[in-house]
Amino acid sequence: MNICVYCSSSDQVCDEFKQLATELGKWMVNSGHTLVYGGATGGLMGAVAEGVAAAGGDIVGIIPECIVEKGRKSDLPTELFVVGDMAERKTMMKEYADVFVVFPGGFGTLDEMFDTISSCMVGEHDKQTILFNPNNFWTGLLLQLDKILKEGLGYKFTRNGNFKVVDTLEELKEAIMMNEN
Repeated sequence: MNICVYCSSSDQVCDEFKQLATELGKWMVNSGHTLVYGGATGGLMGAVAEGVAAAGGDIVGIIPECIVEKGRKSDLPTELFVVGDMAERKTMMKEYADVFVVFPGGFGTLDEMFDTISSCMVGEHDKQTILFNPNNFWTGLLLQLDKILKEGLGYKFTRNGNFKVVDTLEELKEAIMMNEN
């Protein structure tokens, strides 16, 4: 499978999350999967790509020109696409991916996740998004999502359907494997 990982590129992310991202990258290769990610250096993006590269796996990077201009393009991808903007990046990631994994991140990670979820809700794809919630990183967001559902505003959004939440790396691996054909 092509596993798209949305995550932080900030170097300020904690070492525990970086370790989890590196472990996921190595597991992906050992399980025969390809990483699809934002193509940048640093943070969890760098960690997951380094894990894949260390295990000899394939990496598809999709990076907007504005990030390349900032000197943040990674040399790790085995296939790299430089696109015009963030919107084009998200579109291409959705085309390449078979499943989406959301690691801890900031506004860019949230933008990618919500774009993927909402495009699924309107029928553009039927791929699963798995939110990885180590140390309850996303718990506040999950409370807000529950409120949206309670108010009837997320009419096609369901947990454990095309959106799943997991708390441990083992649960994440299991959830990914459920998407294999």
